[in-house]
Amino acid sequence: MSLITPEFGLLFWMAVVFLIVLFVLWRWGFPAIVGMVNGRKAYIDESLRKAHEANEKLANIQKESEAILQEARQKQAVILKEAADTRDSIVQQAQDKAREEGNRLINEAKAEIESEKLAAINEIRSQVAELSVKVAEKILRRQLDTDDKQMDVIDRMLDEVSTESENK
Repeated sequence: MSLITPEFGLLFWMAVVFLIVLFVLWRWGFPAIVGMVNGRKAYIDESLRKAHEANEKLANIQKESEAILQEARQKQAVILKEAADTRDSIVQQAQDKAREEGNRLINEAKAEIESEKLAAINEIRSQVAELSVKVAEKILRRQLDTDDKQMDVIDRMLDEVSTESENK
């Protein structure tokens, strides 16, 4: 019958141990956990802010590229109109000059747009790569936090290398 109903002394010491463990967790465990969670939240918020800024920069670059292309088209139209006004006296020369200038402006605008686009894409890629490396590093650190886990991974890699070399 004593297995089902514990004595008062056992209940008292269990309560004392529980309160001691609760105090230790409350004093040192929970603040550390909350600190880590808040740090992670801040890191995620910062990453989201950077991604939002990158998206805004990309949108601005696209708007600028559209404006540059529109300006190039307007310049081309002006040059073609001027060429049409002077066509009676110098028809062939004005047409050639207008075409060359229009093509040059369009090519310059396209080259500038492309270079800005590539720069923005490279910047976003580098940020994504940096974030990926950091995330992978944290995951690996968590997965390989004990010597046993590290040795298991090393053994598996050695087995894979040895079977690959045997297959060749």
